[in-house]
Amino acid sequence: MGYRWNSNTVSIRNMTTRRGVAIGCGGLLGFAWTAVALDAVERALNWDIRTADVLIGTSAGAELVAALGSGRSPADLLAALDGSPNADPVLAAHVAVDPGSFPPLPRLGFPGLGLVGAGLRARSPYTALAGLLPRGGGDADWLRSFGHALADRSGWVSHPATWVVGADAATGARVAFGANDTRRATAAPSVAADAKAVDLGDAIAASWAIPGWFPPVRIGGRDYVDGGSVSSVSADLLVPLELDEVVVIAPMTSEGGAPATGLNRVERLLRTQMTRGLDREVALLRAAGTRVIRVEPGPEELAAMGPNFMDSARRTATLAAARRAMTTRVTDSLRGSAGRLA
Repeated sequence: MGYRWNSNTVSIRNMTTRRGVAIGCGGLLGFAWTAVALDAVERALNWDIRTADVLIGTSAGAELVAALGSGRSPADLLAALDGSPNADPVLAAHVAVDPGSFPPLPRLGFPGLGLVGAGLRARSPYTALAGLLPRGGGDADWLRSFGHALADRSGWVSHPATWVVGADAATGARVAFGANDTRRATAAPSVAADAKAVDLGDAIAASWAIPGWFPPVRIGGRDYVDGGSVSSVSADLLVPLELDEVVVIAPMTSEGGAPATGLNRVERLLRTQMTRGLDREVALLRAAGTRVIRVEPGPEELAAMGPNFMDSARRTATLAAARRAMTTRVTDSLRGSAGRLA
C-alpha cells in the first residue's frame, strides 16, 4: 500500500502546516466523485493526503477516510473504481458491490425519532424528516466486511486520528468513532465509553445507516444512524483541534447553489439544506483561525450524477465529469480560500 502513518510523521508534520481532511456523505456517486477530488487535491498541494493530522468522514466519507487511514491512496481508489487489473483487492471487491439504487421495503418501527427534536432545535428540516422514516430494510454487511478488511490487529486503521461520524438515534448527537474520546457537537448523555474500542466495520455501517434505507447499528448499548442525517460533513468537530488548515470535500453541498431542472430540483432541496449547514461549520473553523479549502461539485458533475446518488449506472459518467472539471474546481478552491480567515 506504500504508506503507513507512524510517529515519525508527527515530528515532520508539526514543523509545517497542521492539516485536517473532512469528507462528507454522498452515496456511491459521491464516493467516486470524491476519489477524483482527493487525487486532485494531492496534486495541487504536492502533499500526501494520508499524512493529514486528522481524517474525519461521514457515510461515504467514512469509507474513504477508513481507506486512507489504512494506507490506501487516492490513486488506489481510482484504480479500483476504474476496474484496473492491478487494483488493490480490498478496494476492488468493495466498489464491485452494488447495494441497489433504491431502498428495500422498510421494516416496522421508527428508530430515529430522536432526530425529530434534534432537527427542530437545529432548524434542520431534513434532520427532522429523517427521524420520521421507518426502520430501513437494507443489509449493511458489505460495509462491515470492508471495515474488517481494512482494520489492523487493533480493530481500527493504522492512522491514529481516523474519525468516523455517526448520529445517536435517540438524541441526534454526533459521535466521532475513532477519536481519543467521544467527541460530540451537542451536550448529550454519555454514550459509547471508549470510541477507540469500536469495531471499524460497525462504525462505518453506523455512519452509513441512512434512515429508511439501512437499520440503525447498535454500538455500546445505543443505536446509531447515518451521521449525514444531522450534518453532511461535521467539519465543525475539528474546531477544538485548532488546525492551520482543513480540506473539506463535500459531494452533497454546493456553495452558492446549483441550477437544476426536472427531478434534479428535488435533490437540490436537500443540497441547499446541507450547504447551509456546511456554511455554518466553515464559518466556525474560519473564526477559530483555520484556513478552509472547500471542494464541491459544480453543474457539470451534478448533471452526470443525476438526482439519485445511489445509481451505480452513472458512476462511469460521474468519474469522467469529475476528471474534466476537478483541476479547475480545486484551483478555484485554493484561490478562494487564500486570506479568507474571519
